[in-house]
Amino acid sequence: MSTAKITISFSKDLLNSVDLLVQSRMFSSRSQAIQAAVQEKINRVRKTRLATECAKLDAAEEGALAALGHAADGDLWPEY
Repeated sequence: MSTAKITISFSKDLLNSVDLLVQSRMFSSRSQAIQAAVQEKINRVRKTRLATECAKLDAAEEGALAALGHAADGDLWPEY
């Protein structure tokens, strides 16, 4: 994976927190710690967006569609 160098600014307290993670060997470098934090935040935003979009769905309509699909291929499901 290619990387790009950027310049960012942190408060001293936040930078100290990142440095403590590196010193405790949770991360091998500041860059790795910051990349992990940004990736985690992006993943959370994506999940939140998915939940928001799912909340817009009509539960009754989705249930009816699921029932149609289940009825159409119900014979294909294994017995339990």
